[in-house]
Amino acid sequence: MSASPLDPAAITNLTRSIRSTTGRTVPVIAPFTGETLHELPVSGVSDVREAYTQARLAQLAWARAGFARRRAILLRAHDLILQRTALLQDTVQAETGKTRGQAFEEVFQAAGVTRFNALAARRVLRGGRRRSAIPLVITATVRYRPKGVAGVITPWNYPLSLAAMDVVPALAAGCGVVQKADDQGALSILSLRQAFIDAGVPEQLWAVVAGDGAEIGGAVTEQADYICFTGSTETGKRVAAQAAGNLTGVSLELGGNNPLIVLDDADPARAAADAATACFTAMGQLCVSIERIYVQRGVADAFLREFVAVTRSLTLGADYDYSTDVGSLTSQAQLDRVSAQVADAVAHGATIEVGGRARPDRGPFFYEPTVLTGVTAAMECFAAETFGPVVAVTVIDSEQEAIVAANDSDYGLNASVFSGSVRRALRVGGAIEAGSVNINEGYRGSFSSVAAPMGGLKQSGLGRRNGPEGLLRFVDAVTIARATGLVQLPRTGRDFERLAGPMLLLATVLKGIRRR
Repeated sequence: MSASPLDPAAITNLTRSIRSTTGRTVPVIAPFTGETLHELPVSGVSDVREAYTQARLAQLAWARAGFARRRAILLRAHDLILQRTALLQDTVQAETGKTRGQAFEEVFQAAGVTRFNALAARRVLRGGRRRSAIPLVITATVRYRPKGVAGVITPWNYPLSLAAMDVVPALAAGCGVVQKADDQGALSILSLRQAFIDAGVPEQLWAVVAGDGAEIGGAVTEQADYICFTGSTETGKRVAAQAAGNLTGVSLELGGNNPLIVLDDADPARAAADAATACFTAMGQLCVSIERIYVQRGVADAFLREFVAVTRSLTLGADYDYSTDVGSLTSQAQLDRVSAQVADAVAHGATIEVGGRARPDRGPFFYEPTVLTGVTAAMECFAAETFGPVVAVTVIDSEQEAIVAANDSDYGLNASVFSGSVRRALRVGGAIEAGSVNINEGYRGSFSSVAAPMGGLKQSGLGRRNGPEGLLRFVDAVTIARATGLVQLPRTGRDFERLAGPMLLLATVLKGIRRR
């Protein structure tokens, strides 16, 4: 096991930026060793309220600064993220137990999100003229006004990526942010934030608070002009209900139980290698990772043989270099959850094809990537989100059976289809009820496409992050209409009587010339 390379003094300097007047701290555990990584200051409700007060003051000047100024600052932040890649990787690994490669994906994603929003904000949010019902008589212009200060609540599993995907578009749109960081991901978020502060983002504009969600989560939601939440479906529903009390808008990315379909014209070896990445990246602690595989009977034996072999060959380790393929679960609670679901499946008749055991020789929270067969509805892992390195493989006979099985879920976040025919894969993928569908890839195609929207259907969430849709979350559309005076609009009954005929004729003509 490798000790954390993080400098304790640097950690202390970062955590001082947490807004906290409680005098309390909580220990944050290093997953690789189980030892205390650092003590995190705890915020109280008054800290949250003060953070919003300061952010609102900073937001007024930030909104007035304009697109060009915000773009320049965000692009500087992008460059600093890239310059600090190694430090950010160290921080992510130390807090989450990820491998070096998986930590790099987070850094790369954060930089990409920053670049996209910096460059796209003006085009997406500049507004402009719109057609009116009576051309030349009425003009209409739409402008976008920043909502104010967004509340962003992020989990521990992907601290850089998930923070960037909500915070950066808010900043690009001219908003401020109060972010409630999970204790286990706060240091990574603070490291990312520091790059933005050093680039020129005012410190008060992006405030970070930490602490028990039951204690301060309500205050984060109560004070927000818009709320972004990533986490469990159960908690997301409570956040949405509270936000509804103030008619505050929300975007929610919630749970998933994501399917992958392997059709009988797919290359079994290639599909197996890609499926292993889709299932076991970050030890499956990713909302869009694959937990169910449906493989068509014609390639089922070959696929399962290859998939088991690839899974068995993965290197587990707690190293701050690129020598490992999979890392550690993040906490004892995660280890307990995964172990319980596997034990439940076996007790109800499932077969462990590979894995299925903890590896304390590697570290306190290590668990082998696990492939199950014979999973049925009697087992907890059949329909519930495991959020760990466990996947169930089921043989199906037809495309239609695969589609029905994939859609037989309360969730609809991500899905994947593997096939030797792109046309066939697109046809099957088009029938799956999910916010993202990847062809011949597990999740990284859609996850990395930051110019395209990402979000869930059914119990997997509301709204979209990334792309133009992700920017539009943080603004209110304002329509400004003006009477030109060329023709006086009707005021009285006689005015309407005189103008009704010409206006009906105008409507007919506009339809005829396809004018909206």
